[in-house]
Amino acid sequence: MTDQNLFHENRTDYWGVSSCIDLYECDLDLMQDEAAIKRFVHELCDLIKMRRFGEAQVVHFGDDPRVSGFSMTQLIETSLVSAHFADSSCAIYLDVFSCAPYDSKEVASFAAQFFKAQRHKVQVIERK
Repeated sequence: MTDQNLFHENRTDYWGVSSCIDLYECDLDLMQDEAAIKRFVHELCDLIKMRRFGEAQVVHFGDDPRVSGFSMTQLIETSLVSAHFADSSCAIYLDVFSCAPYDSKEVASFAAQFFKAQRHKVQVIERK
């Protein structure tokens, strides 16, 4: 079942879909480039036809080297896109939650290609 199948016109038992996408062995230079992260979220929202609400917030923080890196949040009309970029492990943890339909596999493929991930994992949760 694709994510699109979760959004049948007659269904009233769901609120939306939350996709948790873990990207591994990413390009560290891209992960540490604030402009690239902003470009990524802009292109991602265009790809999945989500209307951005305001600008993406991209902030670098973390005293613990294990978790230090950029975090990103982008409000969208139908909810939220967020991510944390863990520099020490070259991993990205991307979350997309929306009550509008989108294809989580398409999101994962786009993110993996953009950040040159060597592998990725996707978990999809139907929110009720």
